[in-house]
Amino acid sequence: MQRNRFRRTAVLTAIAVFATVLAGCAASGSRVQAGDDAGPPVSGGTLKFGVLDAPANLDPHSGSSYPESLISSNVTDKLTYQNPDTGAIEPWLAKSWEINDQLTQFTFHLRDDVTFSDGSKFTADSVKENFDLLGRGDKGLGIVPVTAYWVGYTGTEVLDASTVRVSFDRPNAGFLQALSLYFSGILGHSTLQLSKEQRAVARNIVATGPFTIAEHVYQQKTVLKRRPGYAWAPASRKHNGEAYLDQVEIDVIPEAGVRTGALRAGTVDAILDVNNTDEAPLRAEGYRIVPQLIPGRDISFDFKTDKFPTNDRAVREAVKLGWNRDALAKTVLTSSYKVSTSVLSSRVPGYSDFSQDLKPDQAKAEQILDAAGWKKGSDGIRVDKDGRRLELALLGIDNLVNNKPAYQLIQQDLRKIGVDLQLNVLPIPDYTAASTQKGRWNVQVANQSRADVAVLEQMYSPQYGNISALTPDNPAYQEAIDKLSALSKTLDSGRRAKAAEQAQRFLLNEQVLTVPVYNPAQVTAAAPRVHNVGYEAQSRNVFYDTWLSPK
Repeated sequence: MQRNRFRRTAVLTAIAVFATVLAGCAASGSRVQAGDDAGPPVSGGTLKFGVLDAPANLDPHSGSSYPESLISSNVTDKLTYQNPDTGAIEPWLAKSWEINDQLTQFTFHLRDDVTFSDGSKFTADSVKENFDLLGRGDKGLGIVPVTAYWVGYTGTEVLDASTVRVSFDRPNAGFLQALSLYFSGILGHSTLQLSKEQRAVARNIVATGPFTIAEHVYQQKTVLKRRPGYAWAPASRKHNGEAYLDQVEIDVIPEAGVRTGALRAGTVDAILDVNNTDEAPLRAEGYRIVPQLIPGRDISFDFKTDKFPTNDRAVREAVKLGWNRDALAKTVLTSSYKVSTSVLSSRVPGYSDFSQDLKPDQAKAEQILDAAGWKKGSDGIRVDKDGRRLELALLGIDNLVNNKPAYQLIQQDLRKIGVDLQLNVLPIPDYTAASTQKGRWNVQVANQSRADVAVLEQMYSPQYGNISALTPDNPAYQEAIDKLSALSKTLDSGRRAKAAEQAQRFLLNEQVLTVPVYNPAQVTAAAPRVHNVGYEAQSRNVFYDTWLSPK
């Protein structure tokens, strides 16, 4: 047992080594909370909160869009908590844990004072039921496993009423952090026995969190209600006990200008997805602007290597060098965001700065294309020796205010070097449907929020997401598996940092599988009476500590 106690200490130490990365971001303004000096918090009231997108799937285990994960972040609790200020993994529903030396077995000691919103008790059986569905799915219920995080899951063993052991057939250094993510929220038995369709219905969501879902009208609003008796928040939160707010009404307001107008008119108290041009005026008018950079994989152009012409490394390299990052910073982004300097956000422990390798150089980009046999046609767009145009079909999500303007700027710059970038920037439901159309897209653009370097294995390894569509006959296929799996094989801070740097270099320079664009942020604007506007570590708004001054 002495060995196990040491193992947990080593894990927490390894995670905390990079804490200055996150703390530095907080100091620079990328993570702040508003109104902390406003005096003692006051309980009561309804916060009206305007958002861009409508949540379609309320099942916390499968709802993946920002508005869906925002709701699940407020109604569910997790076994572990990632401190948004330090990046450290802290106890939550699990009081403590041990990990074996191979990073394949995780033993959790659970709180015994937690209940679900239907009054049933949280126990080790609750964890096993949740984890078996997350790791294995259930065909009869239409539940698919969450494979990106649970590859190699072999099962959860109940050791006693408050102890479980989770096992994998391979090392999983990122597992503790994965358990802090929105999809890992613990659900009650009455929810877990339902079909996929029934689990997405608001009244069927039973969890342990500080809020419950009181009402849901699709494409209009979702109302969260304070749960009486809640008393098991992580120790580093601003308070314990029940949430301060009686209710949170999340209103869907797709147009940025209308959201801003609603805030000014007092129809809502705070808004998310603040339009760039509105940040400075709102701040000048006395509203609080509260940004937080989203950790994980930045907004990136991920190339499909199995499709012409992005199967040509020269094309990928030219796109990497062929557009102006300084212009993006000056004309599209505000100080709430950052131009990418790696495929990882600077808020992720293990981030390395590749800004020198990402410097724009259109002359070099043209030389690369010339050498690869791409000649400019009469309309300025290049063609290969067979007369095929250098056209790239891009699929992106229109869920962040900067996305479309950023892609349009890049489109204009790439046209100057002879690349025709064809933009398809769609709302989340349309994007999700279009992303299943295999073989249609050269470039797929999105970000993945996760404050752990394992996000790179999750997205790019052929054993996981394989977003670059590497095939076994590609020389980079096995190299990708080897370099990305190294991220999950150690919690030693030095070895994991080295593996992280090598993985980023492989993706950005050696194979040019991705071209990062910018680090997105969540930007909230709040009326002065709204206090403690905050985010969890993955930059989802959480309302547990938020309170309102009386009108």
